[in-house]
Amino acid sequence: FSPYELTALTTDCDFENSNHFLDVVDTTGISQLIILSNSISNLDVGDQIGIFDYNGLLSEGEECEDILGEVLVGAGEWNQSQLEIVAWSHIDFCDINGPQFPGFIENNPIKLKVWDESELIEYEKSKASVMEISHRGVDFMEAAEKSENDFRELLDIPDNYKVLFLQGGASAQFSMVPINLLRGGSKANYANTGHWSVKAIAEAKRYCNVNICTDGTDNNFTDIEEFENWSIDEEASYLHYTPNETIAGLEFDYIPEVEMPIAADMSSTILSRPIDVSKYGVIYAGAQKNIGPSGLTIVIVREDLIGDVVKGQPKLFDYSTQANNDSMFNTPATFPWYAAGRVFEWLKEQGGLKAMQKINKTKAETLYKAIDNSDFYSNPVSIKYRSWMNVPFLLADENLNSKFLEQSKDAGLLALKGHRSVGGMRASIYNAMPQEGVDALISFMNDFEKDFG
Repeated sequence: FSPYELTALTTDCDFENSNHFLDVVDTTGISQLIILSNSISNLDVGDQIGIFDYNGLLSEGEECEDILGEVLVGAGEWNQSQLEIVAWSHIDFCDINGPQFPGFIENNPIKLKVWDESELIEYEKSKASVMEISHRGVDFMEAAEKSENDFRELLDIPDNYKVLFLQGGASAQFSMVPINLLRGGSKANYANTGHWSVKAIAEAKRYCNVNICTDGTDNNFTDIEEFENWSIDEEASYLHYTPNETIAGLEFDYIPEVEMPIAADMSSTILSRPIDVSKYGVIYAGAQKNIGPSGLTIVIVREDLIGDVVKGQPKLFDYSTQANNDSMFNTPATFPWYAAGRVFEWLKEQGGLKAMQKINKTKAETLYKAIDNSDFYSNPVSIKYRSWMNVPFLLADENLNSKFLEQSKDAGLLALKGHRSVGGMRASIYNAMPQEGVDALISFMNDFEKDFG
């Protein structure tokens, strides 16, 4: 969730006495901080704890009231276990060591959350790890219900839609969409706007006649045709499109307006901003971009589209099978589901999807501005359809690609190699990437250009 993590280890203090603290061990060489409570043994879930300066830069015992951490697990349950302190907002660690530290703290409050890592060993006093408990047990059922409710709240999902927590990745949905949405028909419309559209089309052709209503092959998927020029087959059962193509960095700025159900692969854009779910028949998304660990796929499907499937297909590929069993017809991916629930909680704490929209828009605009203001870097995508989540960029001299990747890795900037079909670099700036990460990339790009431009 954040590029900065401090590890907190309990000391050998007696929790029954007051004014003991957790020693926050700095893993990056910055000043140490401590968490202090007047009555640490009585802390409970949701309580606030003050952060104090450990190195004496503040007056001894002075509390920064703007800087609080929220307790997720009562102190009596800590049992001297390792805890994790996550700094949600960026701290300039150069300034934090200087004499201006108190003023910096006042103007840049640190938001800390305490996580009890022990629930990976024992979840909610169940005597088992969250990865071991039964998916039909009360503990997991409660966690699953909460995660769905939070997800519905974040996306403002109407009541006439089911939310399914499935497996198989978005690739399994390339089959499940036609199996469930053809509903006795033999034709479907598909927009071909990139790598994942191509894969969805290839699979759909196994089940029906596919009408390619728009095709970006000729422009190497760097632009999207205006909808008024699409060739829609009105007799088709549904329209499928991919709102954001990760490899080309191409993203729709409009929703196609058709009378038939729309199916959308939102694996790389879901939860990055608000969407109008009612415009769609099916939305599906692999978890590993903005939802949580891989192994989970979330499907949002309108109820009237459930139940009439292509005959002779696997029972698990029928949406009604999972919809009628709360996504637990078979054992679900319990840990990714649980972790996704944590992410949904975090998103709500950030202010929901409107807040994420503002953050993601700013991140993308900052990076594109740096690229456009450079004679050394370029982005091939039509400005109107540039992706917020995936930003490809080319170097003026492709012979420098290897050196760029080598030096960027040394600078702590990873996974920047572009797809072979596009070349160059690609920065994926999903929800978990903070503005500071984008700024660090831009700073490196500027230095690299000075050295080799």
